[in-house]
Amino acid sequence: MDKSVAFTAAPLLVIVYAGARVLDGLDGERGPGPAWTTGHLAFLAALILFVPVLLELRRLAGRGPFATVTAVAGVVGAVCSMAQISVDLVVGALAADHEAMRGMFADVQSVPGVNVIVYIAGPVLLYLGLLVLHCHLAVLRAVPVWRAVAVVLAVLVSLLGLDALPAVGLLLYAGLAHPRRGISPAVAHS
Repeated sequence: MDKSVAFTAAPLLVIVYAGARVLDGLDGERGPGPAWTTGHLAFLAALILFVPVLLELRRLAGRGPFATVTAVAGVVGAVCSMAQISVDLVVGALAADHEAMRGMFADVQSVPGVNVIVYIAGPVLLYLGLLVLHCHLAVLRAVPVWRAVAVVLAVLVSLLGLDALPAVGLLLYAGLAHPRRGISPAVAHS
């Protein structure tokens, strides 16, 4: 797969998840059902695509220790997020209604360490990896500053919660999409 596809598709799939989430909540509850499943599958695909994005950003940043540690942290965050979305998909598939989902989620999150690793701290690493690598590339003048600003804003807006995901997806799209138009690997290796 062309690497630029991941840079474009990952943020667009975040937007698809955000849209499905809005549709899913129109009845006052989220999940289980087709909108829940569709949205979560889109987000799972986005998370998978963020892995090659992080690895390509590492390459563009020169593959040094700083870029490598940052990319690895981002990949760990993506994997933690994939675990969370996978739990959401399984619970959504097994639960008969929203009340049953609530009980299943409580059971999963009561396992020691799961809540912190899979739901709180782990996923943050994905956003930090994207943010730090983009800022590093901006300092190296390998990406325009506006791309790094868009990624920083996406991360900051994500702190507002899941209802902010449409804006997060749009900002990530602005910062990541069409990398060949704004990334200069020759500069990043200097």
